[in-house]
Amino acid sequence: MWRRLRGYFFAGLVVVAPLAITFWVAWWFISWFDGMIKPWLPDIYNPDKHLPFSVPGVGLVVFVFAVTVIGAFAANLVGRSVIGWWERILERLPVLRSIYRGTKQIFRTALSQGSGNFQSVGLLQYPRKGVHVVVFIARELDSGELGLKPGTAMLACFMPTTPNPTSGFLFFVAKAEVKVLDIKVEDAAKMVISAGLVLPGEQREDDGLIPVLEEGEVKRRVRWPGRKG
Repeated sequence: MWRRLRGYFFAGLVVVAPLAITFWVAWWFISWFDGMIKPWLPDIYNPDKHLPFSVPGVGLVVFVFAVTVIGAFAANLVGRSVIGWWERILERLPVLRSIYRGTKQIFRTALSQGSGNFQSVGLLQYPRKGVHVVVFIARELDSGELGLKPGTAMLACFMPTTPNPTSGFLFFVAKAEVKVLDIKVEDAAKMVISAGLVLPGEQREDDGLIPVLEEGEVKRRVRWPGRKG
């Protein structure tokens, strides 16, 4: 009975832990915007001043509205002129110029519509032959663009780290040294985050079953409550 209860506990943990972490991150994100923006709101527009309780999410709504208004302003002629004037000022500041250029390029690339960033996944032998790591292929370029001898097709590959795929290393390697895989970037990211526990094509949640590993036994399955069959 104890082994069965332990199996039910781990099955419940698989359900509760991701939900709890997701809600905690969302609450932290909303609270961070509220703490940053609410103190600057006039009392007449701050619902916390008129209600006996705090209204979460007001700061996030104000931020989204403000960014949308700025985007609409930047899309017209006057807005582009003001932004161009501001960028010319930043171009004269050595340190801030580099920071602004880098962050602008990152956001422009990441948010550009129809971009082909990280649309393919590959395997690269690193740090030695026989050891393969997952890489996200950003683009193909000629070796001459990197200051090398031209004529060699190369790939810009991003090797993510586990369990945080947003950090990693950038490699420029010959195209012939990268084996392109027929899997989606999302599936490869799941594989990296799970440290190889979840492989592309596996369905551990969609079949309505939660795998439970018992000591000295083969993998058993505990069914979701309310599922038939």
